[in-house]
Amino acid sequence: MSKENKPKKNNKAGWYVSTLFWLAVIAPFLAIATMLFIASKKDLPSLEELENPQSNLATQVLSSDGEVLGKYYRENRTNVEYEDLSPWLVKALIATEDERFYEHSGIDFKALVRVAKGVVTQNESSGGGSTITQQLGKNLFPREKLTTWGLIKRKFEEWIIATRLEKQFTKEEIITMYLNTFDWIKSAVGIKSASEIYFSTTPDSLSIEQAAMLVGMAKNPSLYNPINFPENAIK
Repeated sequence: MSKENKPKKNNKAGWYVSTLFWLAVIAPFLAIATMLFIASKKDLPSLEELENPQSNLATQVLSSDGEVLGKYYRENRTNVEYEDLSPWLVKALIATEDERFYEHSGIDFKALVRVAKGVVTQNESSGGGSTITQQLGKNLFPREKLTTWGLIKRKFEEWIIATRLEKQFTKEEIITMYLNTFDWIKSAVGIKSASEIYFSTTPDSLSIEQAAMLVGMAKNPSLYNPINFPENAIK
């Protein structure tokens, strides 16, 4: 067989595999280096800020027998303790948002690998990689409008904040803080207000169906709001 008739090797496929291999090798080192660089900066929340994040709690007006007469607030939010949460609420949150919550220290690397694989294979059902702890960081220190680079930098900052939160608080405290700071809209900031506004009940009395709906709303409180879009909420 002449040289001209020999089948050509698929150099494009080989380059693709080689590139993916080196990206897989180099990416973790780049991520660690970036995190260390960002951690050295002064604009990250301090340990004191993590322990005592700014709070806009509602002020309750009580009668002499302890009944709530009214509230004054910028955010309709009243914190609750972990013991005040329905077990269904905690189970639904972990099952939906972070199934390995008790196994990681703020960053779920298995989930990140799954997301990266989904990007390469264009699999839209691969899900997200943010843990409950990372989402708590967003609640405590909300994002601003950012450029693409700013968004990447912010993501690394959220990783660092998440690992610091994990060192500072127990898993139960992190879940409680997340539910106390999430905004379910309709003046329902925090799980206590959300339970009252959507179901006229308290967080410890939420049924499995009610807990599932509130946790489902966390994906997009506007789109899955039972008041505005009941069909979306049921789905």
